[in-house]
Amino acid sequence: MSESVLLSEIAEQPFVLERLLTEAAPEVEAIASAFRERGIHHVIIAARGSSDNAARYAQYLFGAHNRLIVTLATPSLITRYQAPPVMAGALVVGISQSGESPDLIAVVEEGRRQGCLTLAVTNAAGSPLTAVADHTIVLRAGKERSIAATKTYTAQLTALAMLSTAIAQHGAWQRELARVPSFVAAAHGVDREAVLAAAAALKDAGHGVVLGRGFNFATAFEAALKAKELAYVAVEPYSSADFQHGPIALIDTGFAAIVINAAGAVSGEVEELLRTISDRGARPVVISNLPSSLALAAAPIPIPADMPEWLSPIAAIVPGQLLAFHLSRLRGFDPDQPRGLKKVTKTT
Repeated sequence: MSESVLLSEIAEQPFVLERLLTEAAPEVEAIASAFRERGIHHVIIAARGSSDNAARYAQYLFGAHNRLIVTLATPSLITRYQAPPVMAGALVVGISQSGESPDLIAVVEEGRRQGCLTLAVTNAAGSPLTAVADHTIVLRAGKERSIAATKTYTAQLTALAMLSTAIAQHGAWQRELARVPSFVAAAHGVDREAVLAAAAALKDAGHGVVLGRGFNFATAFEAALKAKELAYVAVEPYSSADFQHGPIALIDTGFAAIVINAAGAVSGEVEELLRTISDRGARPVVISNLPSSLALAAAPIPIPADMPEWLSPIAAIVPGQLLAFHLSRLRGFDPDQPRGLKKVTKTT
């Protein structure tokens, strides 16, 4: 079988993130300095697809580290209803791999019209999104040829982590951030047999759930998206807290579940839910750095043990990407050519 473009791009991620951390620092410091000067307390983010999942990470990141309110924009209010919300005093951010989607551009453009500080986070220098933003962080991921986003997604997370750290001017977080490429390399180096066993456990699943909470709420959404777009398995993402408010009734013998549980503030609660669904007959795939959580898995996938929770989504998604790749192939599909999808989607 020929070498997969998607698999090669998953493998590139440690190098991409090393380059981003080194080369984008001046861009990040420029926007952080402008942010501090304006005394901003609110961030509005416009994004779609995987970029929207990066925005979910930003909600926890900027909330926990910078005490900021972060909201996800509703582009249709601007492009369809001609009723733009008042955004005065906010940082307005557009996150987009291509920088071409008109609805995201419209949100950033409206923010600038209202006098807001604006930022584009994109892999495409000189794209239309960058033209309407005051500042740009270029992801430096190189051309992403595969339709499914992998290296651009982890680069988006890293860029957001860089910005949060620069705004806070926090030396310890900066030192932790410098270790991200090694965390991602370790996550990519997970035992291939463990990932294949997890894919085999999900091979015949028609539906299921992906569970995470806190910083890894974003990981649950992104892992679910990858399983849908590459392997056509209808797994729905949930916060482990939300899942207990009704959807847990779905659990029975053989139910498909992927659980992401990185050590941190919410890991005890996630593990308790993991124990509950296992007791009810689910055979979960578990992505974790906690031996006690991995012991509850039908198919355990370990991730680096020494990651701080706030950076764990950058590494935890890598086994999720590999899992979706191998699940796609096990189910007889080509992960390099997902059906009905194209690389750049322009919504209005």
